[in-house]
Amino acid sequence: MANNVDFGLWYDFRNPEPWQIDFEVFYQERIDQIAAAEDMGFNSVWLTEHHFCDDGYTPSPLVIHAAIGARTRHMKLGTNLMLLPIADPVRMAEDAATLSLLTGGRFDLGVGIGYRQLEFDQFGRKISHRPSLVEEGIEILRRAWSGQPVNFEGKRFNVGDLRITPVPKRAPKVLLGGMAPPAIDRAARIADGFLCTGGIGMDTYVEALANNGKAPEDGNIILGCWAIIAEDPEAEAARVGEHVLYQSNEYIRWGAFGPPDQTPLFPDARAAIDNGLYELWDADMAVEKLSGLIETYPMISDIHFWAQFPGETVESGNRRLNYIAEKVLPRLRA
Repeated sequence: MANNVDFGLWYDFRNPEPWQIDFEVFYQERIDQIAAAEDMGFNSVWLTEHHFCDDGYTPSPLVIHAAIGARTRHMKLGTNLMLLPIADPVRMAEDAATLSLLTGGRFDLGVGIGYRQLEFDQFGRKISHRPSLVEEGIEILRRAWSGQPVNFEGKRFNVGDLRITPVPKRAPKVLLGGMAPPAIDRAARIADGFLCTGGIGMDTYVEALANNGKAPEDGNIILGCWAIIAEDPEAEAARVGEHVLYQSNEYIRWGAFGPPDQTPLFPDARAAIDNGLYELWDADMAVEKLSGLIETYPMISDIHFWAQFPGETVESGNRRLNYIAEKVLPRLRA
């Protein structure tokens, strides 16, 4: 039943204290892991972007994807997600087109509106302009990949009678993330798919498709899954608890889940797992839950899992990847 769904890995490339290792080694280990994961049956790999993070959270996902593309053969490459409002959409279009050509058209560009004031301040953009920056940015991306002159004039950007070259043979899909209803409606209205975080907003997206005159089969959901999947998920959660706690609380500090001064930090790993986005599944539960999601939302085209939590070693992450590859993916594809 899930033959048309890709299953993949999600990376943020965070290398935080107190677990930090040499960054050259860190990148190499993960690129090796991704190449091995392709042979294990994972179909996709998704990278996410932030800036000015002490833990090195990846500021340059397209550069990393070029390296991944060189080490893989069939794996689909995507971003979930990049911060379009702080980018120059013409530069992003050029980089994405180049990446598409380097990888035989395997790349899709997922973007979002962002939320960290620090990033907007440094890149000279107003956080209040996010909706227009995203809408105009997506229009410029599409025109840039068309082979025709861009000729765009908007509130935020003006791009003249310029052709962007080289033109990708296969233009990347533009996928749009978000958790708030206006962002999800925008994904239904102007994007080629909805980047869903932890299952949040899928019903809203289906409604938004209808409200925008689209059929459910016109939809496309790319699901970033926060489940911790292991033979003994409770024991696994306890084993990686400090890394999970770090991930949850960093997002809260940045304002991912609302104003940081109004969103309390989790006091311990147990609280983060019980009250955060994480679910604990063994193989049977993973097959049941994921099959159910695919049945309920047949527009799901990709489900991907965190390969490692911040500071966790690749050896530790590999235990879960091997378990998913051996015990979950074959049953979902059967």
